[in-house]
Amino acid sequence: MTEDKFLALQKQHAASIAEMRQSAYDLHASVNQTYAGTHPYGYHLDMVVQAVRDFGHLVCASEHDVLPLFFGAYYHDSMEDARLTYNDVTKIARQFMDEKQSVMAAEIVYALTNDKGRTRAERAGEKYYRGIRETPYAPFVKLCDRYANIFYSCIGNDALNNRMRHVYQEELPHFLEAITPHSTDLRFRVPMELVEHLKACLSAELSYPEKR
Repeated sequence: MTEDKFLALQKQHAASIAEMRQSAYDLHASVNQTYAGTHPYGYHLDMVVQAVRDFGHLVCASEHDVLPLFFGAYYHDSMEDARLTYNDVTKIARQFMDEKQSVMAAEIVYALTNDKGRTRAERAGEKYYRGIRETPYAPFVKLCDRYANIFYSCIGNDALNNRMRHVYQEELPHFLEAITPHSTDLRFRVPMELVEHLKACLSAELSYPEKR
């Protein structure tokens, strides 16, 4: 999809996307979830969605997929952190789109929900990454999520930011390999354009893209 077409579709569906955003904000606020202990969780969600806005044209296969893609980005942590079930997510998605789109959106969220585990490695093991690789748009949304977290770790100077930046740097080769399905289906693409921005961010060579 061309960048201009993707931008036009965002404008066309702006009202629904705005309603998704507020709904996701309200959900995470209802469980008192914050980001980095200082920001409303919507701060993180907006960063993830901004990456979708800037790079989504590289993976979006059709107009029908635009709303599921944005919903998946706004709700990607809803099962893991806000205690929603798969059926809960699907029911919410139906408020914004048709049944086929709602299932696609819920599948993205489900794929990005960590497994149960005592450690970071256990929560994001091979089963988790296989689910991402097998779900349309999940590799891209996961990459946007990681990009947002990396950017935040790079703009702060406290101990937690510094530690997480090193964690992300060390994990990067395995992470990229784990989310890449090597499929010719556009919906599974891991855009190298976004990967290069992510690497540059870790190298302190590039700031986050300007919002449109």
